[in-house]
Amino acid sequence: MHFSDLAKTRYTTKNYDPNQKISDSNVQQLKEILRLSPSSINSQPWKVFFIEDEKTKNELADASYWNAQRIKDASHLVVFTAIDDVEKFEQQINENLPVGSVNYYNNFLKPLPETEIRSWLQHQVYLSLGFFLSACASMEIDSTPMEGIQNEEYDRILQLNGYKTLFAVAVGYRNPEDSNQPSLNPKSRLPLDQIIQSI
Repeated sequence: MHFSDLAKTRYTTKNYDPNQKISDSNVQQLKEILRLSPSSINSQPWKVFFIEDEKTKNELADASYWNAQRIKDASHLVVFTAIDDVEKFEQQINENLPVGSVNYYNNFLKPLPETEIRSWLQHQVYLSLGFFLSACASMEIDSTPMEGIQNEEYDRILQLNGYKTLFAVAVGYRNPEDSNQPSLNPKSRLPLDQIIQSI
């Protein structure tokens, strides 16, 4: 399928079929795709959790406001976290990145206040989200990106150390009666000429 067709048919799933699970091979493929996600200077300041265990998934669902039921019904919950320890991040890039990338960080980012550095790190994780949602669509896996979660409670449940939860994505297969799918509820987007300008 052409990517433009995927863009037309992909949507934020509101109701999942709890009886359909993503195969292990597809989960592994999604993990590898995330590993290959782009980030500035190849910084990769993230850790991603694939939650299949029902007990943990239900705990996280209960810390997710109105998103609880779709998390419980989805096959997996994928939690995206950003590194929150600047010193730990600097050690990671010193051990894994070429000198040019490390120099870019040292010259342009390290002099900034820590709050701005953390913000830059979090922006990189959002790049991986777009990559991940597109991958799901290409594999005919439905998805629901969510910021409507209790981030600190997620941190506690996942026992995060040096990382902070940013957002989560429920993945699985839609309930055939999900009213949000484009065949039942056509996509609404602003006109092209209102959001894109050619110069």
